[in-house]
Amino acid sequence: MKFFERKRNKPPTIIIISLIDILIVLLIFMMVTTTFKHKSILNLSLPQSRAKTSAQTETGSITISIAKKAPFLHWDETPISAEDLETRLEKVAAEVPDVTVIVKPDEDAPVGQLVFVMDAANAAQLNNIKLRTKPLATGE
Repeated sequence: MKFFERKRNKPPTIIIISLIDILIVLLIFMMVTTTFKHKSILNLSLPQSRAKTSAQTETGSITISIAKKAPFLHWDETPISAEDLETRLEKVAAEVPDVTVIVKPDEDAPVGQLVFVMDAANAAQLNNIKLRTKPLATGE
């Protein structure tokens, strides 16, 4: 004996369009609130100096970093050989003769490498050479 007939329940419909709208709003919110940091590949410990200002990155300047381990020389954080450095400096000097060369030596970097970079810049007729340093800690 059958007293009532069971109806088949339809599965609920999920409205995908409203879910996509919510996901897009969340994605936009994440993109707007996220901060991007430029992390340096080289971990340099710059030497301290009593000078009040150190050389900051200028527009149209060249940054050459000197690390304490091989490869020692880096052109804008890209490793470079000594021969390539000399040829690139000569090429840049031919294009822009008054460009600023910023040298970022590590505190424990070989002094010979610093002398080599400054020598190569002078040989390429680039006379505007600056060293990037950090100020002395207070209390010293």
